[in-house]
Amino acid sequence: MADDYEPLEPTLQNILDQKSLKWIFCGGKGGVGKTTTSCSLAVQLAAVRESVLLISTDPAHNLSDAFSQKFGKDATRVNGFDNLYAMEIDPNGSLQEMVESSDASGGMGGMMQDLAFAIPGVDEAMGFAEIMKHVKSMQFSVIVFDTAPTGHTLRFLSFPSVLEKALGKLSQLSGRFGPMISQMSAMFGGGTPQEDMFAKLDQMREVITEVNTQFKDPDLTTFVCVCISEFLSLYETERLIQELTKYEIDTHNIVVNQLLFPKPGDNCQQCQVRHKMQQKYLKEAYDLYEDTFNIVKLPLLTEEVRGVDKLKEFSKMLVTPYEPAQ
Repeated sequence: MADDYEPLEPTLQNILDQKSLKWIFCGGKGGVGKTTTSCSLAVQLAAVRESVLLISTDPAHNLSDAFSQKFGKDATRVNGFDNLYAMEIDPNGSLQEMVESSDASGGMGGMMQDLAFAIPGVDEAMGFAEIMKHVKSMQFSVIVFDTAPTGHTLRFLSFPSVLEKALGKLSQLSGRFGPMISQMSAMFGGGTPQEDMFAKLDQMREVITEVNTQFKDPDLTTFVCVCISEFLSLYETERLIQELTKYEIDTHNIVVNQLLFPKPGDNCQQCQVRHKMQQKYLKEAYDLYEDTFNIVKLPLLTEEVRGVDKLKEFSKMLVTPYEPAQ
């Protein structure tokens, strides 16, 4: 019987075509080319969407290196583009600022800090909430996240639920002890800073809940898994896909980076051995994901992809399958 099965297109064109997407994450093991992939995807998106923001949440910020341009915690336009912006943020830095501002407003910072840090994972989660609040206030058509290596990424995606629980508890405390703290603050001439603080936390919870809902909507959010054709990376990708499924986050694209394509008649023994190993794991990737994922194959290049021109050139391979020279 003829097999009428058609594999999915081996490109990320589906992301460019899905105009409803608001949040796009690129993630995977360290050193597999997440930053290059996310920058290249942002470059391609800039051609079809009104405005694109590229955010790095990896403490080892690489966006500045990739574009050869300095980025900070404010959205900065990328040289050579009218509608592509980038920013590098440290989630932990945001919390520190929040605590310092509450300190300045009347000594409640210490108590808030103690409460906050008593809940596991809440420091990072609050940083995440601050980032989200900041990002939501900016009007971008689509936001691309260049995330930290896999472990951090997964924690980053569980923040909404961590923070919802934590803020739920803090709001209850506020209801019970708020009036008492107000009286004490008034006695010591401190005004009512804790009300501002609890209001701020409640506002964060709202942001987090809304973002959580958006992340679980496949029309608004998708996750691009980036890997290389080796056992550990493939294993990590499988774990990532399972976790994403658990968090109900859509993922249907895998980028397999750094593939070797030895030229016919090439006598490099090392290349042949690695090529053979890569093909073995590539076959496994196809066996596992071919039915439900767009699998994009990218070659190992002889030079780094740095600067706008090289990123533009590299980004074409995300939408036009790479053909090795014969």
